[in-house]
Amino acid sequence: MPEHVGQLGNESPEAALPGRRLSELAEQAVRCTSDCCGASTMVSEAGAERPAAVTHPDLAGLVAVQLRSGDGPIPAALERGEPVDSADLLRDDRWPEYRALALDSGVRSSVTLPFRRSGLTVTLSLYSFRPRALDDARHGPAHALGEFAATCLVRDRSYRAALTELDHLGTALRSRPVVDQACGIVMHVLGCDADTAFGVLRRISQHTNRKLTDVASAVVERRGRGLERDLAALMN
Repeated sequence: MPEHVGQLGNESPEAALPGRRLSELAEQAVRCTSDCCGASTMVSEAGAERPAAVTHPDLAGLVAVQLRSGDGPIPAALERGEPVDSADLLRDDRWPEYRALALDSGVRSSVTLPFRRSGLTVTLSLYSFRPRALDDARHGPAHALGEFAATCLVRDRSYRAALTELDHLGTALRSRPVVDQACGIVMHVLGCDADTAFGVLRRISQHTNRKLTDVASAVVERRGRGLERDLAALMN
C-alpha cells in the first residue's frame, strides 16, 4: 500500500494537473484491488462535473451514460456522499441504461466511492467481471488512495490559486509606476489632488473600455499635451 500512495503524490504541485491525478488514482486503484477489471475517476466541484479518467475506453461510455441520464452509481454517490455499489448487475435493475451498457461490456459488479474535500468531490468507480467481487473495496487500499488523491487535488487547487494571485499582484506592481506617473500628469494639468486624478483615469478606462494601465501609458506618452479639455470634461 505505501508504494501506491508514494507514487500518487511524488510530483510537484505545479506540474500536477487534475487529469493526471485522476488517471494515477484509477490506475493505482486497479492494481491494488483484487478482481478489479478497470476503474474510472471524476472530480465534481460546485455542482459541475469535469471529464473523467478511465483505465479502459469502454468505461468512458459507462461514465457518460450516467452523466447524461443523471442516473447510476456515480450520480447516487455524489448525491449521498457515501459509497454506492452493485453486487451483481445481472440482478440489479436500479439504473436501466447503466446496467444494460455495463452488462454489454461484461461488467457484473461495480462500486463508486466518493471523497469530499473543501467543496470538491472525487469519485472512484471500480468494476469487475465477476459478481460480488468488490464487496471489500470500500474498506481496502483503493479507499485510502481516494482519500489521498482528494487531499492532493485540494492542495493543487490552492497552489494554483496562490500562483494566480501572485501573478495578479506582480502585474499590479509592474503597472503601478506608469499609473503613478499618469496621476502626476493629470494632477498638474487639472490642478487636482491624487485621489481625483486617479478617479479621472479610472473613468477614462471605464468609458473607453480600456485597461487602466493602457490609459495611463497613453497619458504618459503624451505628457498631458492636448488632454486639458478631455480631462476637464471627465471631472464633471
